[in-house]
Amino acid sequence: MADNLRKLVFNESLRSMQDQLESWLRQYNTNSCDQNLNRCLELIEQVAKVQGQLFGIFTTAAQEGGHYDGVETIKSRLLPWLEASFTAASLGKPVDSKVPSLQDTFDKDGCKEFGARDRDIQQLDADLNATRNQLNQVQDELTSLQAQEESRHRHSEHRSSEKRGSERRREELRGEQMGADRWSVDQRKAEAICDYEKQLRTLKDKRAILSAEKSVLQGRSARSRSPSPDPRRRGRSRSHSRSRRRSTSPSTAVAKVRSPSPSRAKLSSVARKAALLSRFSDAYSQTRLDAQCLLRRCIHKAETVQRIIYIATVEAFHVAKMAFRHFKIRVRKSLTPSYAGSNDFEDAVLDYIICHLDLYDSQSSVNDVIRAMNVNPKISFPPEVDFCLLSNFIQEICCIAFAMQTLDPPLDIAFGADGEIFNDCKYRRSYDSDFTAPLVFYHVWPALMEKDCVIMKGEAVTKRGAFWNSVRSLSRCRSRSLSPICPRSRISLSVISRSRSPSPVRCGLPRF
Repeated sequence: MADNLRKLVFNESLRSMQDQLESWLRQYNTNSCDQNLNRCLELIEQVAKVQGQLFGIFTTAAQEGGHYDGVETIKSRLLPWLEASFTAASLGKPVDSKVPSLQDTFDKDGCKEFGARDRDIQQLDADLNATRNQLNQVQDELTSLQAQEESRHRHSEHRSSEKRGSERRREELRGEQMGADRWSVDQRKAEAICDYEKQLRTLKDKRAILSAEKSVLQGRSARSRSPSPDPRRRGRSRSHSRSRRRSTSPSTAVAKVRSPSPSRAKLSSVARKAALLSRFSDAYSQTRLDAQCLLRRCIHKAETVQRIIYIATVEAFHVAKMAFRHFKIRVRKSLTPSYAGSNDFEDAVLDYIICHLDLYDSQSSVNDVIRAMNVNPKISFPPEVDFCLLSNFIQEICCIAFAMQTLDPPLDIAFGADGEIFNDCKYRRSYDSDFTAPLVFYHVWPALMEKDCVIMKGEAVTKRGAFWNSVRSLSRCRSRSLSPICPRSRISLSVISRSRSPSPVRCGLPRF
């Protein structure tokens, strides 16, 4: 298109058209009609050529604009001008000056277009405002819906949390019920096992007693078949037995005691050991429970009651061992003149103590035990309740412990401390213990020992953190005042200044 336009600009015929018009104007009057028509047709031909080139450029420009560009210009300016020109030409009328030119048509169309555009802009502005109002309304509705949804969501979460909480509580209650059922089953099993163990110990004790009695009877039958001893020696034996029966204290025992034979002493020790084991078992199964019932009338805490019973048992064994040593010293002094230079002096002393166990002052030992319990820092006990309630229990334990010292070897209880490592060979766990705890919280009953071997197991309570609990309870407790039945003036020097005997070595597995 640019080339065509450039050719049109540099066209010589188009430039000479003005000169030809001026020349024709000067010669118009002198020319003939045919010459004037020829000159007009030449100009028309030249104008037609220029119009053809312009229409070609017009067509090319319209094609470059695409399908829609330039359509409004053609419709608003070209078509009306062509219509007016061709109409005037067909009617044989000259073109009216009232027919709008292309520029006028363009101006009118521009005004109309601008007016329509202003109306469109105003309509668009109105539509935009309406759309904005609708958008604001929709946003308000969306905000309200979001608020309603959030409240509904919170309400549903609250209901779901309440539902989960109720389900969790039901599960906890179900777990507690199952734990209680399991604990009751375990407790019944533990009680059944304890009953079986008690029955087994009772049967073993009865078997030992029966075997000891059998051995004694066999020894008596063997001695009855043996030849009778010398009459003079038999007379001395009778006089010695009468004098021994007449004696009432170790200071008057001056008669010569017949030393028993080794087999007789062994059989007697076995029988006495079986009887003492039976008494110790009865003290645990019956006497201890009776003492607990007495204390539970004043103390409602089972732990305190069991601690008091255990401390009373330990103190009773200690006091009884001290009393046995003093009693043995007095008997040894009394029998020294009769057994000067004899090899069986110790056997005679032990035989005298065995035959005169009724001379043991158990009431004095009971008072010593009560005094020791009154100053024991481990017992936190109400001051209005006196330990004299346990006098019968303490007296029984003192008698058993005193008689156990006459055995060969003597029997003693194992040393126990709160917070020590639980030894399954020496103790049984109580039914309310934590069976996974490794430390002893407190002892219920001591274990019975023969040197390093366990004869009877004790009982202990195990719990987690037993050592720190025992330390805190020891720091909180207070010592009680002395019992009113035991005044301070009667405290013996041996009890105040006594020192405990060496505790037995902690045993490993019992030797069989």
